[in-house]
Order: sequence, then structure tokens, then C-alpha cells
Amino acid sequence: MTTDRTPFTIRLAEPAEYAAVGELTVEAYANDGFIPANSGYGDTLRAAADRAVRAELWVATDGTDLLGTVTYCVPGSFYGEIGQPHEGEFRMLGVSAKARGLGVGTALTEHCIARSRDLGFTHVVMSSADYMLPAHRIYERLGFVRVPERDWSPRPGVHLYAYSLAL
Repeated sequence: MTTDRTPFTIRLAEPAEYAAVGELTVEAYANDGFIPANSGYGDTLRAAADRAVRAELWVATDGTDLLGTVTYCVPGSFYGEIGQPHEGEFRMLGVSAKARGLGVGTALTEHCIARSRDLGFTHVVMSSADYMLPAHRIYERLGFVRVPERDWSPRPGVHLYAYSLAL
């Protein structure tokens, strides 16, 4: 994929990149204040090697730097949260501060949509914290709709909105 400003590609992360992917994910969430204090979520975000084994770990790169990442979950994946047998799911989408505004988050989301279509799923779903408003705008612009009956909370004080896109 090429944007007007920076060309980048989306591919599976390589083992030598796992530590950097984990740090990029933590950086992206921490910069926006999205790691709840004392939650342990930073450790989950940092565990890129585990995500690569138990799900699909995708990265956006310009050939030199990692720009963003997303974890794609097929049904039954350890990292799946709300996906049903006919749905692809993604989570932990993060974009490096230096790549914000380049379309990386949109491209990673579109990749997950295409991956779900390629695998024959009828929907792609994801959860997003109620305060992640910029992400909500991206998802809604791409056609995702809220599914309030699937909203959930992994712990007190954290409210996750469910989104779905029919394919």
C-alpha cells in the first residue's frame, strides 16, 4: 500500500521484530493514556511473540521502521474476545507516534477486513474502549456499526464497545 505521504507495506511480523512490535504497541497505547493503571495491560500489549504464536501478528512498515501493528484473531484464537465462529476479529491495533496521520491505522483495519473476507467470514468484529474516540471514527468511516448488546467490561472501570462489519 502506498499513501500520498509515506509508502508502507503490511506483512506478518518477523520473529526478530517481536520485541519492537511489543514496544510499539505499548508506546501507542501509553501515549494516548490507554493503559489503565495497575491493569497489567502493558504486559499483554508487550507480548507480541505470544500473539504471533496464538493469533496473527501483522505490521505496517516503510521498509526501515515499524509504523503500526494489529493482532488478527480467527475463531478459537486465544486472543479472541467477542468473535463468533463466522467472524474474524482484530485487536491491539497501534500506530507509532511518528506515523500518526499517514493512514496506517486505516490500512491495518482494511487489512483485517480483507483477511476476514479471504477466510470466508461473514463479519469482522472488534472491541474498542469507550474513550478511544479517534479509533471509533476510523471504524465507523469504514462501515463498522456499534453492537451494544455485545459491549463488555474486562474489569471494573473499563468499558469496551463492540463493533461489527458485515462482509
